[in-house]
Amino acid sequence: MQQTSNTSASGTPVASADSTTGAANLAGQPDRQSQPDQTSQPDQTSQPDQTSQPDQTSQPDQAVVADTQASASAVATDNAGPRTLAEKVWADHLVVKGENGTPDLIYIDLHLVHEVTSPQAFDGLRLAGRPVRRPDLTIATEDHNTPTVAIDKPIADLTSRTQIQTLRNNAEEFGIRLHSLGDIEQGIVHVVGPQLGLTMPGITVVCGDSHTSTHGAFGAMAFGIGTSEVEHVMATQTLPLKEFKTMAINVEGTLREGVTAKDIILAVIAKIGTGGGQGYVLEYRGSAIRALSMEGRMTICNMSIEAGARAGMVAPDETTFAYLKGRPHAPEGADWDAAVEYWRTLPTDEGAVFDAEVFLDADDLEPFVTWGTNPGQGVSLSQNVPDPSLISDPNERAAAERALEYMDLAAGTPMKQIPVDTVFLGSCTNSRIDDLRAAAQIIKGKKKADNVRMMVVPGSARVRLEAEAEGLDQIFKDFGADWRFAGCSMCLGMNPDQLAPGERCASTSNRNFEGRQGKGGRTHLVSPLVAAATAIRGTLSSPSDLEN
Repeated sequence: MQQTSNTSASGTPVASADSTTGAANLAGQPDRQSQPDQTSQPDQTSQPDQTSQPDQTSQPDQAVVADTQASASAVATDNAGPRTLAEKVWADHLVVKGENGTPDLIYIDLHLVHEVTSPQAFDGLRLAGRPVRRPDLTIATEDHNTPTVAIDKPIADLTSRTQIQTLRNNAEEFGIRLHSLGDIEQGIVHVVGPQLGLTMPGITVVCGDSHTSTHGAFGAMAFGIGTSEVEHVMATQTLPLKEFKTMAINVEGTLREGVTAKDIILAVIAKIGTGGGQGYVLEYRGSAIRALSMEGRMTICNMSIEAGARAGMVAPDETTFAYLKGRPHAPEGADWDAAVEYWRTLPTDEGAVFDAEVFLDADDLEPFVTWGTNPGQGVSLSQNVPDPSLISDPNERAAAERALEYMDLAAGTPMKQIPVDTVFLGSCTNSRIDDLRAAAQIIKGKKKADNVRMMVVPGSARVRLEAEAEGLDQIFKDFGADWRFAGCSMCLGMNPDQLAPGERCASTSNRNFEGRQGKGGRTHLVSPLVAAATAIRGTLSSPSDLEN
């Protein structure tokens, strides 16, 4: 199907600078033309948690949407002396400083929306008679429920079809730019934002999706929010939040051949656990991080939430600037120069103190794989399935026993002897052009194992077209893989791409929970390189195994 370009329902480019602020807004500075009333905090007693639906009887305080000429960056902060990247971005977006334990009020620069977590938020606005405060800072795309084949035909599943049509109706009614199926900019929301140049250093980004942390790779403060908070941002362009703690993840050294960003983050989560980052913003630092491409940094930040963190960040540098320059919504000319000047001030100051630090030696890392039912249950691919009886903590031991039962694995089994039925290359973690290139290089000229099906799902329509222009699609097709249209696909069981009960998958996605990819499906999280090698051999494998 031919991809076509979509235009904004409001007729304005997303994240365009205010006429009074110019590049400052694009560079991460809150807009000065229409700030929320700095004397009014939202009612803190009616803030639902991350998973709750919006309470239609407790709408954001109307006073919050009043305009003021004051600048959020003029609000005094308690931060003195050297500061971390996260502290700088927070301070630059502080509208009202909380007192006596109340949350701060933080300005939001970019709000990303998809079909699953937005319907109730739009309903809340409609019931209250409120518009979306900044439709120009709000962008929607269809991704979770979208089919990846026959996208020009009606969606078969009623729930999926209803959610997508509802998003289309809401976007039209509220004047929000939407990228629908068939649009050249359609795709997974966390792939679309960066490729359009909407995600930039120093901005705040939210979305009703856990993996919003992806955007932190650019030095943005990006995190997922619940449906009620989606409504709050739509109504006020702010959020009441308590400042996050900071944790430095230091990765020094040089990665071996065949070891990738995905292996780094799986090793980090295995080290600190799925709750180790709870309440923290993780800042990834060190020579191994600086050597990564932007795609690699996005992979790492994407999975910060799997360690329990609120967000993940990498300080912007020349790699960041080179990626952004020339993208559709990146600043140009003098605005670009002003933006880069500001972005260079963002990296953590020498002498800044983190609340916690973790150290990892990149030289020691090997390809990583999960064996259990959470991303923290992982080992190097060269190791064996762990023995739960050797785990001292009773809760962790019980979790490991349950995981092995669900995964149908025996302790002591070499990971490389585990056969798979399916290989999935895709998701907001690993579906960008670099991921597809890396996998294609491994499989080129080879044939997949007869007992394995392989599904390749680009992260966006643009990634798909770019891959096809390079001939990558033909490499995958010749290999025997299924080449599909963009979407979240098999990352989660909300669309037709699902595992059957008992089916085992090597997946480049981010979660291996029970039933995540389909009821009874068994998921092993891997890098694109491991996925490609596994598709060739039929068992969990690394590229080095192909040489033996």
